[in-house]
Amino acid sequence: MKRKNIDFCRNLRQNQTDAECKLWSILRNRQLEGVKFRRQYPIDKYVLDFYSPECRLGIESDGGQHYEEVGRKRDGSRTKTVGTYA
Repeated sequence: MKRKNIDFCRNLRQNQTDAECKLWSILRNRQLEGVKFRRQYPIDKYVLDFYSPECRLGIESDGGQHYEEVGRKRDGSRTKTVGTYA
């Protein structure tokens, strides 16, 4: 399966927020209960900060933009779309 937005995802990985960096240090290399996580994982037209395919669990770790009206609407749309893959 060819993943979309590879270059965009690579750019996001290279320019992580502080929160993403800290969380990745905990999630990487199966350190959390042996669960494999991937960074900046594309699903449909969205990119999840972290995703575990075996658990079908996506994690978003971004900050304040998610509390604004536009951010909440986007998050709701993403949740509905990504939820169909679970």
